[in-house]
Amino acid sequence: MTIEPAAALVGDVAVPGTKSISHRALLFGAIADGESEIRRVGWSGDVESTARALRALGVRVEADGDDARVTGVGLRGLRAPREPIDCGNAGTLMRLIVGILAGQDGIFVLTGDESLSSRPMERIADPLRRMGARVETTDGHAPLTVTGGATLHPISYELPVASAQVKSCVLLAGLYADAGPTVVVEKAAQTRDHTERMLRSMGARVQSSPRQASVWPAERLAPLSLEVPGDFSSAAPLVVAATLLSGSELRIHGVNLNPTRTGLLGVLERMGARIAVFNRRSLAGEPAGDLDVRAADLTATTVTAEEVPSMIDELPLFALAAGMARGESRVEGAQELRAKESNRIETVTTSLKGLGIRVSASHDGFGVRGIPTRPKGGGMSSDGDHRLAMLGTVAGLVSREGVRLEDAEAVAISFPGFYDLLESVTKR
Repeated sequence: MTIEPAAALVGDVAVPGTKSISHRALLFGAIADGESEIRRVGWSGDVESTARALRALGVRVEADGDDARVTGVGLRGLRAPREPIDCGNAGTLMRLIVGILAGQDGIFVLTGDESLSSRPMERIADPLRRMGARVETTDGHAPLTVTGGATLHPISYELPVASAQVKSCVLLAGLYADAGPTVVVEKAAQTRDHTERMLRSMGARVQSSPRQASVWPAERLAPLSLEVPGDFSSAAPLVVAATLLSGSELRIHGVNLNPTRTGLLGVLERMGARIAVFNRRSLAGEPAGDLDVRAADLTATTVTAEEVPSMIDELPLFALAAGMARGESRVEGAQELRAKESNRIETVTTSLKGLGIRVSASHDGFGVRGIPTRPKGGGMSSDGDHRLAMLGTVAGLVSREGVRLEDAEAVAISFPGFYDLLESVTKR
């Protein structure tokens, strides 16, 4: 696909429901007592993988447009299928569901595509083994085998890396522990708290603070009835493009504004971006609101290790914005980028260099020497990584000559309608 340069983004849009919350709503609804109603599901390749996995486990999941109904089987009602459970490209699915399967009876095998099979899985297997679960990895990766039926014990676990997926996995296993609270301590930085918020709304006993979360064993979970707020990670490419394109006036409605995942907003604002939040409200127990984005000139900044977890998925877009800002920007403490769908430190720097951005990789991030002008453009590939496909698309819009983007269809992993929505507000 060739992404032609644009003059501005103008208009009103709404992005699909938050992928992280959609995954959790389906998963938690499956182990609730009764039928859950989930509106504005962020259907995508990853979320479809979650629905298929649950159906394989004996759960009734019905999709109706953007909505879903999940007939829960109770905390311990999942059935082991004869065939392995294919998680596709969905890391959230694989890492969270293992915590749930540790409390079921039966033997469960989980597989994934080539990208997911390269991602580290001992980071969930290790704490679960400490709880008494029987979890085997393949040289630290998928396929994983979970043998249920073991008695689980509560633990206090300090995360060695900042990961909401690992935290959620341990907390979910804590629902099945024999007594007392399971505690997860976040020493490096606070990660997304969608799991704590949703479990609390379902009647689980959960306590949380900025650096610690605890869950107690549960007998049952109440079903859900919620509307999923718009995915900030899906809104982020639009926010960055509108900021960089002179003359932009873009409004994005109903966006999830959970502070554990909107770090990009704060970083862009201190760089000089013009982003206003209005119509604040609560959706699914999460803060939400509408964004008004206007074009702005940016100045350089440094993203610290403490800020990284709240904008981990948006760091590729930050690198592009920094490339058009005035001065030298840096990202520090972002080693986790190397364990994403691609090694995003290397793929981001290689791709942006090829488009005329002066960026260099470091062991834990990258540095960018910004020039407040449009980059030339050129060609790049997403390497099957949806965040890289979005990066290449925004880079094409803000470039002088456009970007030839290979494997552009990778955006469907998280945002199937991305190109159509973008085209609806693009002025050339």
